[in-house]
Amino acid sequence: MSGPSGAAPRHIPVMLDPVIAALAPQPGETFIDGTFGLGGYTRALLGAGANVVAIDRDPTAIAGGSGLVAEAAGRLRLVEGRFSALDTIANDAGLASVDGVVLDIGVSSMQIDEAERGFSFRFDGPLDMRMARSGPSAADIVNTMPPRELARILTVLGEERRAGAVARAIAEDRVATPFVSTAQLAGLIERVVGRKHSDTIHPATRSFQALRIYVNEELDELGEALAAAERILKPGGRLVVVSFHSLEDRIVKRFLGERSEERAGGSRHLPERSIASPTFRLAAKGPSVADDAEIAMNPRARSAKLRAAIRTDAPARPFDPTAAGVPSLPIFKAERA
Repeated sequence: MSGPSGAAPRHIPVMLDPVIAALAPQPGETFIDGTFGLGGYTRALLGAGANVVAIDRDPTAIAGGSGLVAEAAGRLRLVEGRFSALDTIANDAGLASVDGVVLDIGVSSMQIDEAERGFSFRFDGPLDMRMARSGPSAADIVNTMPPRELARILTVLGEERRAGAVARAIAEDRVATPFVSTAQLAGLIERVVGRKHSDTIHPATRSFQALRIYVNEELDELGEALAAAERILKPGGRLVVVSFHSLEDRIVKRFLGERSEERAGGSRHLPERSIASPTFRLAAKGPSVADDAEIAMNPRARSAKLRAAIRTDAPARPFDPTAAGVPSLPIFKAERA
């Protein structure tokens, strides 16, 4: 694709070709990239001649995209904000509707690779995990949340089987020495959960995932972003979502399944229930996954699932987080900190 000619991006986004094929950008169309990151999807959309409103809650990503904004010569608007408000952000940019929305859910490689962000225990760093660099950090959560509530977070968001034991150990240790670093917390979890030579992942992986998702309200944000996309997409507009674990994919699947339902089954005892007109048409019945060549080049693509849908002309509906599968979680109370 031709387009802005600046330095190549530092990484190739997961499933780039299938994402762009599903979005089918045409010159002059307008798209929202709700998860700008390092700008891979945005760059490809610009290269196809489209206009882009790109959003990221991470100020580092916004600063890093300034060069691409200049290259795009008015076709890229880069906004620091949450993608749950993508329709409001588009409206503020003077757009009543758009031709497509793309969301790449989860933490970016840029965030993982920076030790000072505290997203990974591969590098010892502050126990932070905040994408927006504001609000409660992971350290605030583990040092103040009651163990019962902390255990629920680790269970629901990390599927950690020993969540209760991990939460109790955290509560005991933090009395003498509060948790401040990723290595400190990872070491405690490894001690509690244990590690076998046959284990393919570190025993702290699930708990770190749970804390990251909780700190950034990722599942709530995803649900609200899907509803916002429904509100801003024009009839025929394309929604493409790439997710990386079952919690995310389940929400996308349930939302699009419910929004694309055309008839509700009944029985000889009960009549068919009435349902609203579908707001989306599924582009495919199931998700697309990365091919072997991409997985060999980028192991992160192994768990990726792409779901795509096309907006109908039916009016947008109210959003119910529970119906979409967004879990109810303990609310962090800042006064404990």
